[in-house]
Amino acid sequence: MKTPISTRSVTPGQIGLFRGARLFAPGSAIAVALILLFGGTAHANTDEENIFSSEACQEWPGSSKFKFTIYYNSGMNGAWRNIGYSVYDFNSLKPGGSSTNVYKLKFCGGGVSTPPPGAAANIKNNAASAENYHYKYWARVYYNSGYKGAQDVMAPYQHIARFRNVYNDNASFRWTSS
Repeated sequence: MKTPISTRSVTPGQIGLFRGARLFAPGSAIAVALILLFGGTAHANTDEENIFSSEACQEWPGSSKFKFTIYYNSGMNGAWRNIGYSVYDFNSLKPGGSSTNVYKLKFCGGGVSTPPPGAAANIKNNAASAENYHYKYWARVYYNSGYKGAQDVMAPYQHIARFRNVYNDNASFRWTSS
């Protein structure tokens, strides 16, 4: 006769609960692994798109698939960059979720015989105006990284010829539903 491990009595209903927990545990581990594997990918891919996509530096900003354009000068002049996805920090984009490869988002406008003012300059704390070409979402440019602090807001199809709250003091950008 085998000696029981526990002297505590267990009902048949409780045995079913234990079996369910034991079967559920591997499924939980797989679910957690999938979330960890793919959960951070959305942010990483959006950073990658904002940095490397050919849409970012389209010659005619309004023709880009990226529907937000930020400019170096007031009046939507000078160098520009089309942005397709929210940017948590203009000076810290991490394509592929990498913590070692960090990029600063820069203005476009290079490749022409006379580059416009601001070409290749960092966007952070250097932008003066912007346009929102999106038909549905509002565009917000924030004073601080992480979508914090003062902000300038553009409704769909609106532009701001000179930022009121974040003029040359801007660190992040986000799309919102209103």
